[in-house]
Amino acid sequence: MQTYSNTALQNILSNFIDDAKKYHFSPITNGLINTTFLVSDTNNYPTYILQRVNSDVFPDTAAIMQNITNALNVLQQDRYAKIEFLKSKENKKYVSTLDGDWRVLTYLNSSVVYNTTTNPNIAFEAGKIISIFHSLLEKEDTTKYKDIIPNFHNLEVRKKQFLKALKTTSVEQKTIAKKAIAFTNTLFPILNPLENIKIPIRVCHNDTKLNNILFSKIDNKALCLIDLDTIMKGHFFYDFGDALRTIVNTAPEDEKDLDKITFNKELCIAFINGLNTSSRFLTEVEVKTLPLGSVFMPFIHGLRALTDYLNGNKYYKVSYKNQNLDRAISLFTFAEKAAKELDFMTNLIYYGNPST
Repeated sequence: MQTYSNTALQNILSNFIDDAKKYHFSPITNGLINTTFLVSDTNNYPTYILQRVNSDVFPDTAAIMQNITNALNVLQQDRYAKIEFLKSKENKKYVSTLDGDWRVLTYLNSSVVYNTTTNPNIAFEAGKIISIFHSLLEKEDTTKYKDIIPNFHNLEVRKKQFLKALKTTSVEQKTIAKKAIAFTNTLFPILNPLENIKIPIRVCHNDTKLNNILFSKIDNKALCLIDLDTIMKGHFFYDFGDALRTIVNTAPEDEKDLDKITFNKELCIAFINGLNTSSRFLTEVEVKTLPLGSVFMPFIHGLRALTDYLNGNKYYKVSYKNQNLDRAISLFTFAEKAAKELDFMTNLIYYGNPST
């Protein structure tokens, strides 16, 4: 991973502000794709976020920023905190350097993110802010949004990529991943119904894991969604299932001790209750997809992680060789547990009574 000196980062920041030399930088390591720094002033007061867009994953920064701008123009309400991207001295929301495209956004004071939670209030607030996000974007013209990653959550496409990786990977990697590879065949059939339902297309976040939600340090109220690069067309169950998998599972995404992977029903109930505060925009057919969405999203993420492992770890950042394989096995294990809770999910979503 490339390192950057304080001076180099100050030079990049100077494209956006005049007094860049008074700031210093500390890396933010939550994200798996982009390179991100917290920008603090001489009093160590956080002020901005400086971020390098990963061009291998996101080759069209202009399209990303247009999608984000479109969405942020609509995501304006007292209950939804405002994030702004600074304009460069050339009046653009990013600058292109020899090292890639960089952008600067405002830092929300007294904010925090959580990778996992055991707190039902955090789960409730996560559901609530996702619901507000979608209710505000409900009437957006989806044709204004470019597909940043075409077929991002298309299971058939991801399956083809996985099968291609199986053919080209080494015998050693295939042997090490044998159990994970075999598991894929157990869930493909369960998820087929989602491929055959005509579901409304919405503007979605498409990456609503818990640590992409900002919370207030003061009262734990959810403030807004962050990491907006994947805002584009999608189905609501994408955002539902992605949030759920990181809220009701109290273990990290690459947990090796599979006994620690949970489907916490109390957190699930709190999340659904939060979602219900502003969910009148959902159609009946969308509601029907939600239980399977809780299986679909961890499975497709696991499939992508497994494919990346077989391809030599080209997409996700890894801190050790088999981390993507560990991610895949952990995600598959959660998907399997979620599949066993489909009746619970259905009763909770339709009747508000998980014991029905």
